[in-house]
Amino acid sequence: MSVKQCHHHGSDKKKLLKKILIGFGILAAIVLLIFFITWAILQPRKPRFVLQDATIYGFNVSAPILLSSNFQITVSARNPNSKVGIYYDKLNVYATYHSQQITYFTVIQPVYQGHKDTNIWSPFIYGTNVPVAPYNGAALSQDQSNGAISLVIKINGRVRWKVGSFISGRYHLHVTCPAYIPFGNKNSAYAGVVTGVKYQLAMKCSVNV
Repeated sequence: MSVKQCHHHGSDKKKLLKKILIGFGILAAIVLLIFFITWAILQPRKPRFVLQDATIYGFNVSAPILLSSNFQITVSARNPNSKVGIYYDKLNVYATYHSQQITYFTVIQPVYQGHKDTNIWSPFIYGTNVPVAPYNGAALSQDQSNGAISLVIKINGRVRWKVGSFISGRYHLHVTCPAYIPFGNKNSAYAGVVTGVKYQLAMKCSVNV
């Protein structure tokens, strides 16, 4: 007596599984399409940074070409978007001179920035006996004698965008702020660094995301 094998039920299960997978694929495609259309309509804009002021607490160039410095800066960041929030993941702030880093990294802790909100940070950036290139050491000494220095304040980190309940992946953030900081009047009887004086700068920063 022979036993007949039934292939009908196995075939139905495969068809059902295939339909379920196709359904999930179509649903995922629709969700992604809706998100990209919403994203295109909202057109999220980059945050706007302004270097408001700087205070010098120490600046000294010593042999063999070592720099010790201590600044406090005030930076504002504004979210120009009315429907997109911004998560600032850990930000690193430091100063450069002629493209050379001259301070350590100072960390700004993560923060969320709501629609049209503005955040203001006043971090200290400093370095102790930081080696500098010989040509930069000579230029720094000359700037100190002249009574002013041109630095570039940089902020690097990552941001995430928040649209409704959706949060995007991380994007690299690069902020560059020019800073022309006077040390005092070079023609006065007291030439050199005048510490503890807050200099208003109000310099717009370039932002790349």
